Amino acid sequence: MTRRSAGLLLFRRRPTGPEVLLGHLGGPWWAGRDAGAWSVPKGEYAPPEEAWQAARREFREELGLAPPAGTAVALGETVQAGGKAVTVWAVEADLDPADVVPGTFTMEWPPRSGRTGTFPELDRVAWFGLDAARAALVKGQRAFVDRLAAALEG
Repeated sequence: MTRRSAGLLLFRRRPTGPEVLLGHLGGPWWAGRDAGAWSVPKGEYAPPEEAWQAARREFREELGLAPPAGTAVALGETVQAGGKAVTVWAVEADLDPADVVPGTFTMEWPPRSGRTGTFPELDRVAWFGLDAARAALVKGQRAFVDRLAAALEG
């Protein structure tokens, strides 16, 4: 069975061009990385939950904030390198990254040590221009920035 994730990509318009809100992946694996270590706020779901509801639930879980109201722009689906299918919607909204209270997860770290730690889902969030966002995002999510750019142009 294919693993599925859904998320919301917030965007805002600035005089210099659109910006998107991304989260830096939390946990020790991503701690020293920057390029390719950022993500759309998203998370896994399984039927019968619908992708749109999962995207809104995961936004709240990952950022600790209510998902914004507004018109959703469907950005479709991509399949990441590990085989996970990711569906994303863009919503125009603004928020202050300082207001984010990230959710956490627990994992064994270091591997096979028998010790567990609790880590933030996202250890920080920030606004990026579209070109910077493409460089920052994990490879399997870069298409969402291109699709948003096309939707904003059309």
